[in-house]
Amino acid sequence: MGVTILADLWTETLIPVCAIIGIAFSLIQWVLVSKVKLVPAGKDSGHNKDTKNGYGDYLIEEEEALNDHSVVLKCAEIQNAISEGATSFLFTEYQYVGVFMIAFAVLIFIFLGSVEGFSTNPQPCTYDEFKMCKPALATAVFSTISFLLGAITSVVSGFLGMKIATFANARTTLEARKGVGKAFITAFRSGAVMGFLLAANGLLVLFITINLFKLYYGDDWAGLFEAITGYGLGGSSMALFGRVGGGIYTKAADVGADLVGKVERNIPEDDPRNPAVIADNVGDNVGDIAGMGSDLFGSYAESSCAALVVASISSFGINHELTPMLYPLIISSVGILVCLLTTLFATDFCEVKAVKEIEPALKRQLIISTVFMTVGIALVSWVALPSTFTIYNFGTQKVVKNWQLFLCVSVGLWAGLIIGFVTEYYTSNAYSPVQDVADSCRTGAATNVIFGLALGYKSVIIPIFAIAVSIFVSFSFAAMYGIAVAALGMLSTIATGLAIDAYGPISDNAGGIAEMAGMSHRIRERTDALDAAGNTTAAIGKGFAIGSAALVSLALFGAFVSRASISTVDVLTPKVFIGLIVGAMLPYWFSAMTMKSVGKAALKMVEEVRRQFNTIPGLMEGTAKPDYATCVKISTDASIKEMIPPGALVMLTPLIVGIFFGVETLSGVLAGSLVSGVQIAISASNTGGAWDNAKKYIEAGSCEHARSLGPKGSEPHKAAVIGDTVGDPLKDTSGPSLNILIKLMAVESLVFAPFFATHGGLLFKIF
Repeated sequence: MGVTILADLWTETLIPVCAIIGIAFSLIQWVLVSKVKLVPAGKDSGHNKDTKNGYGDYLIEEEEALNDHSVVLKCAEIQNAISEGATSFLFTEYQYVGVFMIAFAVLIFIFLGSVEGFSTNPQPCTYDEFKMCKPALATAVFSTISFLLGAITSVVSGFLGMKIATFANARTTLEARKGVGKAFITAFRSGAVMGFLLAANGLLVLFITINLFKLYYGDDWAGLFEAITGYGLGGSSMALFGRVGGGIYTKAADVGADLVGKVERNIPEDDPRNPAVIADNVGDNVGDIAGMGSDLFGSYAESSCAALVVASISSFGINHELTPMLYPLIISSVGILVCLLTTLFATDFCEVKAVKEIEPALKRQLIISTVFMTVGIALVSWVALPSTFTIYNFGTQKVVKNWQLFLCVSVGLWAGLIIGFVTEYYTSNAYSPVQDVADSCRTGAATNVIFGLALGYKSVIIPIFAIAVSIFVSFSFAAMYGIAVAALGMLSTIATGLAIDAYGPISDNAGGIAEMAGMSHRIRERTDALDAAGNTTAAIGKGFAIGSAALVSLALFGAFVSRASISTVDVLTPKVFIGLIVGAMLPYWFSAMTMKSVGKAALKMVEEVRRQFNTIPGLMEGTAKPDYATCVKISTDASIKEMIPPGALVMLTPLIVGIFFGVETLSGVLAGSLVSGVQIAISASNTGGAWDNAKKYIEAGSCEHARSLGPKGSEPHKAAVIGDTVGDPLKDTSGPSLNILIKLMAVESLVFAPFFATHGGLLFKIF
């Protein structure tokens, strides 16, 4: 229907070049962070008079303990302990996950290969019976390979993120001696290393995989991109175990440390006398860094795969138009360049000079990247798409114009920004909702819990409307393809989003190291300020993840319905309705399992911390050293053991429903889990974030109202700590894991759709 301005050769060059630029930029940021040495420096170290990047004279006057060599050595020792604990846990987790990965890969091969009895003969194409396509056995082999590639990329993304975070935490602490500006830049650059590595690696691996698969598939683009969906399945299945396992680990340690340390013993957070403190800091890295990295990689992979699958059976695939076909990857490529420019605003163009400027600097990242990306999307839509084309729409071809697709991507991008700012409003202690929660602590923990739950429920309203508008606009313009690219639009600035998200746990660790190293109260105030902003940005990151998961799941759901040859999904039929109601129940079942797992692990942690305080002479006085290793072992053992049942629930549900009840019932399950899962995930994440920042609001005492509720150890503060403890598994285990549940079940159903359509519904066939 038209030609594109961007030639195929330029497309094939642009995508890998942008990915390589992203990897190179992340390495440059890593080199800059590594210049902060974890060894005692000479007399003149730290007295650089450079006035750029927040290093000006106004901060030099604040420098403290720069020549205290014992502090540097202590920070290095603590960092090493955290890094070793995190690495040990991830290796243990990956051993278990590796067994699952291999077993599930075999399952994919057997199920998909059996669709045509492992025949090697060409078969009639799914969407055009008059054409011959590659055999089902080819789909089985290539889906298995792409699943393994996605799983490995997800695991590597999470592991690299963890290593970068543990490399940067003590360096952020040491830079805090010179002022909040330098510490901010170190933490943000470290987050950028993770963000750009993950975005660029995910794009590069997917692009190379497509080109290698094309050598076999040739003109059968529908078969090629159907096999590619395994990439998204592999990414999300690993993310599920990373999120659940890491979330149980971190919250078991956090709850144990807070309940015994803060409430019972009235000692500060991250006090070195607390036996659970190392496990708590390890948990920040394996849960919030490795888990989030794998999670957002999974969302990116699935949204790309959903868009590619629909495009392959539209005019792009039918006419073998390469540049429009790879439109989703071109958007991601331009996103890397936009995020690179945006990052420079935080590290080079604009200085952070005071505590109050930290959160605005992070918010600016979201706004700048969104504005620049809107321009980038317009440019890409103009050069990479024909003026008019057709998009597959449940058996028919819908005529679409390139400006309509631009609006689809843009509405997802701006919906993400709206969700981010609404999340910030409900979780930042700069605004009235969190301040009201803090004020409710005057009358105890019960009212704090009531106010926090109400806040979480209310915070769902605007994000759901934003998602609903995105769905309506994008579907109206370009059917399910529009929804898929809207999700991709929301994730197009993933490098910046991950940088902001990873900044939070790095700052949190930096504060813990400052406390454990015995650094001054002023330095701890700076790291606390970094951490408070990080809590809010972490909640924003979770909001992005949940919003994009809703759009991704719906796009995958549409692709599944088309692939399974379902003409309509009628909720009035019993087959569909029972699936709908069971699907809506699954997020509650999953949340119950993960929260109880945190509770069981925390119970063991609390008992161990109490035992050490009661039986180790001199521990409270600081003359004896606690047994950190036992607490680390408790978290590790509990998380590995407890992550298996929730993971099995998510992975087995589509298989059981598809095999025994058929594709219509499975479509109901997917719709039900999507609708209820999004609501629970947003409210859980925001409730937990609000309780956490209400506690920090009281601890900081930065205004008259906050000081009237404090200080640390007061009854309102103890009530706030209890609220924060209740919220920990909500915001860091159950809530973030739910978005993986809804998108993982959808992509798994899509991958197994040929098998379910051919052999599914055994019970209905029997009866």
